[in-house]
Amino acid sequence: MYRDLGYYWFRLGVYVLLGIGLATVFSNLGTDNNSIQARGSLLMFVASYLTFMTIGGFPSFVEDMKVFERERLNGHYGATAFVFGNTFSALPYLALISLIPGAIVYYLPGLHEGYQHFIYFVLLLFACMLLVESLMMIVASLVPNYLTGIITGAGIQGLMILGGGFFRLPNDLPHPFWKYPLYYIAFHKYAYQGMFKNEFEGLKFDNNLDGEQVLRDKWQLQMGYSKWVDLAILFGMVVFYRLVFLGIIKTVEKMKPVVKAFMSVPMKQTTQIMENPCATPPQEDKIFYQ
Repeated sequence: MYRDLGYYWFRLGVYVLLGIGLATVFSNLGTDNNSIQARGSLLMFVASYLTFMTIGGFPSFVEDMKVFERERLNGHYGATAFVFGNTFSALPYLALISLIPGAIVYYLPGLHEGYQHFIYFVLLLFACMLLVESLMMIVASLVPNYLTGIITGAGIQGLMILGGGFFRLPNDLPHPFWKYPLYYIAFHKYAYQGMFKNEFEGLKFDNNLDGEQVLRDKWQLQMGYSKWVDLAILFGMVVFYRLVFLGIIKTVEKMKPVVKAFMSVPMKQTTQIMENPCATPPQEDKIFYQ
């Protein structure tokens, strides 16, 4: 992975540039009432579009799958070892991508002070990055084509962003499909809630407006549990997606011999004889006696 410039290193540069752009657009947020919408927009962009760019590593995922297929046929390692190796080898790079751009986005605009809030921000961004990579690995195991896989992954994330509860607040989402079940299975719901709770809880705005009231009334967040529950749900979804990926690989391994055996069975050939009605039967030679 470290030799693939486009897999992490080029993405790191793009994230740094985007972080600088976000820091300049949302500079000096302050604590007036206008900063409420600005803080929400900044956090939404981080949770949605910074993680959305993880699909750029899809070609590398497909190449990893091809290498795994060759090594598996050679008997070097199995599906479980591949999933564990792929997961743990990506952790240092994802942590780096989350930490450096995250620090730029967090401190330059002036988000909630305190290192505890920053650590949570980085952890949640890291969980979102890892979760999107897990989702794209599932897509890579089902759709090995580069272009089709990127389109599929982008479409899935686009639906999750729409149903995450920001562009349409949770109480305003149409119930069929968008609220039930998409709102509850989209990881953006928990990413938004975790980031918003981390940012607004403990803040005071103009007219003695506190952050908890903003979360309840403006953003319609579920305040019955803490932000750490949202983070735990995200890591739980990472584990679930990786297990689904492992299950798909093992299912494909078991089905390939069956498919090959089915395809190798010779089909009985049938011979069709077509009768030509215009043809005349052969006549025996006539012998004429004089």
